[in-house]
Amino acid sequence: MNFKRSRQLHGCFAALMLAILTLAAVGCGNEKAITTMADPSKQGDVTLVVGAYSVAKDAMEDILPLFAAQWKADTGQEISFQQSYEASGTQARAIVGGFEADVTLLALEGDVEKLVKAGLVAPTWKEQGEQGMVTRSVVALGTREGNPKGIHDFVDLAKPGVKVLYPNPKTSGGAQWDINAIYGAGLKLSEEQEGVKDPAAAKAFLESVHANVESLDKSGRASMAAFEYGVGDVIVTYENELLARIAQGVKYEVIIPKNTILIENPAAVVEKYADEHGTRAAAEALVDYLITPQAQEIFAKYGFRPIDKQVYAENRSRYPDPAGLFDINYLGGWDEVRSTLYSKRGIWYQVLAGI
Repeated sequence: MNFKRSRQLHGCFAALMLAILTLAAVGCGNEKAITTMADPSKQGDVTLVVGAYSVAKDAMEDILPLFAAQWKADTGQEISFQQSYEASGTQARAIVGGFEADVTLLALEGDVEKLVKAGLVAPTWKEQGEQGMVTRSVVALGTREGNPKGIHDFVDLAKPGVKVLYPNPKTSGGAQWDINAIYGAGLKLSEEQEGVKDPAAAKAFLESVHANVESLDKSGRASMAAFEYGVGDVIVTYENELLARIAQGVKYEVIIPKNTILIENPAAVVEKYADEHGTRAAAEALVDYLITPQAQEIFAKYGFRPIDKQVYAENRSRYPDPAGLFDINYLGGWDEVRSTLYSKRGIWYQVLAGI
């Protein structure tokens, strides 16, 4: 991989600005932002600021040193990183509000599009990566060891006495995937029973599940933390979140619903800030690196479904294929989802209001 040499970003100034902007980002919600600050005395020739959604944190902390070594080998430059991890929606709002990330990894396409509308990311961002995506997953259900409540599909979440966890879709991209999965499963059931998609039946299905929700946390990672603390009987979350915890020795059961949604997570260069910092070449190189076999192996280690076909094939046995797997296009695409589910008068807000 050949990279162009980038202009040095002054380390102390970058650290100060990131600290100020991270405090601003925390003001967007109740959950504290997770931020890794580089030691100013150890700044490299290039410093990249990475603003990502919370679930990507563990994998990125393994990937970034590998990219730094590759960058050093190709350019001779030392590279250092300043990182902020937040709920996807909160992170996107922080970047729009002035948090000067050079590269962003977010939970869903719509959060990147907010940056496009703000003039921070190029409309052509999907030309990098795999149509802009760097990881995949599916919405899954996690239960306590032994699955004491007998959870086997989304329909079981509506049973009396079952306490459900998922985060708030107003702040969390992961939560939007969760809601999309449950609503889409309701559409699938109506299609099986009636021969056509029935939005009213799908809304009723979502309402029946939401009636058992114990709490709405700010992010997918916060929701998982609550579940680990002992809150709830079942969590609706990314498959990779559960697999990563199981790999660490936590005894959860993973249930893949028959009808669930394919999750696709994007990454993009925040071109306005990268150009101002003189880090455009390094930022583009990092986004490209995220889909290399080396990075994809790390993502697979943390339970993500790799974009790289060879890496996916090597890990194929870890990822069951649900019979009714669907993607965002089954729901009409993101524009349709935003207008029907998440607008001010949309289905999700009707569910919250009980109307």
